[in-house]
Amino acid sequence: MSESTSPTTEPAIEPGTDAAQAAEACCGVSACCTPGEQSVDPATTARQAKTDAGCGCVTGSEGGDELPVVVIGAGPIGLAAAAHLAERGLDFLVLEAGEQVGAAISEWGHVRLFSPWRYDIDAAARRLLEATGWTAPPADALPTGAELVRDYLIPLSQVPALAGRIRTGTRVIAVTRHGVDVTRTVDREERPLLVRAVEADGTVRDLRARAVIDASGTWGRRNPLGHSGLPAPGEEQAADHITGPLPDVLGRDRHRFSGHHTLVVGMGHSAANTLLSLVELAETEPGTRITWAVRGASVARLYGGGDADGLPARGALGTRLKRAVASGAIELVRSFTITRFTVPDGGPVTGSVEVIGATPDGERVLAADVVVAATGFRPDLDMLREVRVDLDPATEAPVKLAPLIDPNFHSCGTVPPHGERELAHPEQGFYLAGMKSYGRAPTFLMATGYEQVRSIAAALAGDREAADTVQLDLPATGVCSTDLPTEDEAGEPAAVQQDQASSCCGGSAPEPVTIGIGAPAGVGFATGHLHGYSGDAERGGA
Repeated sequence: MSESTSPTTEPAIEPGTDAAQAAEACCGVSACCTPGEQSVDPATTARQAKTDAGCGCVTGSEGGDELPVVVIGAGPIGLAAAAHLAERGLDFLVLEAGEQVGAAISEWGHVRLFSPWRYDIDAAARRLLEATGWTAPPADALPTGAELVRDYLIPLSQVPALAGRIRTGTRVIAVTRHGVDVTRTVDREERPLLVRAVEADGTVRDLRARAVIDASGTWGRRNPLGHSGLPAPGEEQAADHITGPLPDVLGRDRHRFSGHHTLVVGMGHSAANTLLSLVELAETEPGTRITWAVRGASVARLYGGGDADGLPARGALGTRLKRAVASGAIELVRSFTITRFTVPDGGPVTGSVEVIGATPDGERVLAADVVVAATGFRPDLDMLREVRVDLDPATEAPVKLAPLIDPNFHSCGTVPPHGERELAHPEQGFYLAGMKSYGRAPTFLMATGYEQVRSIAAALAGDREAADTVQLDLPATGVCSTDLPTEDEAGEPAAVQQDQASSCCGGSAPEPVTIGIGAPAGVGFATGHLHGYSGDAERGGA
């Protein structure tokens, strides 16, 4: 039922007692145990000032220590957070909008990850699973999204430490402070966080929390197809012709693409996976045509390093895509900026949509039956309007994390280790983790998310040393430098050896890293060193 209990009131201190005398001596804190106290130093919270002064009334305020940590999202990062909280002996509750754990991943379950199983499993999760007799899948096998859910996430959700603490079909719509809105400062940190969620039957529940870890990801919040971050005129009216990223071209959605002309827009691994699936479909389904439109002049960033990629399967993806374009199986349209959509009556192709774009040579019209929007994602920030978050204006990531992941200068392999301190916000006890913590940056790795939640759980347990000891082992996830030749600029690379991939920047074998290939929660570019988007300028002719 809905939490409607008012915040508990701390007991009054009788005048003349030792406690009262201690309260009066609380370094710059007025009325130690009243709800209206303020710290004299604006940089120090009332609770911290009272704690530093030895005020006994701090303990147990609002019953906060007895409340659970609420984790939003039961994907790989959310369940990893639950595993670490369980190992720390902290009470927690996981809320998942889907009908099962890993619901978002299930939507792209047909896509195979780049990294083998040995790198796809969180350490705490593995310990909890192995204690139940669970056997890990073959370490070197590359799982699909569906296999990741079936063989890892579902079993993890059923271990004794997590079972009964995961609520599916429960969508979080807001996070706030109990009894106050975002404008209220006085007494703010004395109150627990409050999570409002809607269950499948429409029931609204308010849940009080000691802390909140928002690991809800970005799936379902795709970027628009228009330029400048805005939907193109007519984009909404053309919605029936537009699919999200990673449609199941060879399976569930086959009928929509077979014998039709598909326009794929975007330059991430989601686009690459869809393009290659369409190529395979076209081999057996006459009339299936494929056009790939990108805003930039170069696609070398997606082609990547071929056999120089630290993740062999990802290098192979770029190699196959390059060949498909060269063979004419895919028509590549560069420097195409979508300016509007038109759905004509009896247009040039029956049932088609016209996608109009600006190019260096003037306006161009691409008519297609289906448009695949593989343009990346952005976080849902509407649910966070009543908590105080400090976000970078460019990436919409936590301000301390933003410079470490900025896609203008970083690729997925150059993000340094980071943890609770970089993820903390002015709202004490609130954290963004996983893909959502990266905001609009597409450089997220699951391995990074696992380390994030390990550090957060340690901090919530009071283990500051463990929280601050952050480590992240990554392979050189692509070519050493964007100045080196790529497939776009040089001849075809040697065949990718799946079992003996090497990197020019490190050892002969990849270090632990997980990247959800094709999955919006794990898109990364195939470069291993600094440059990110800035590298495009160096390869403008590619």
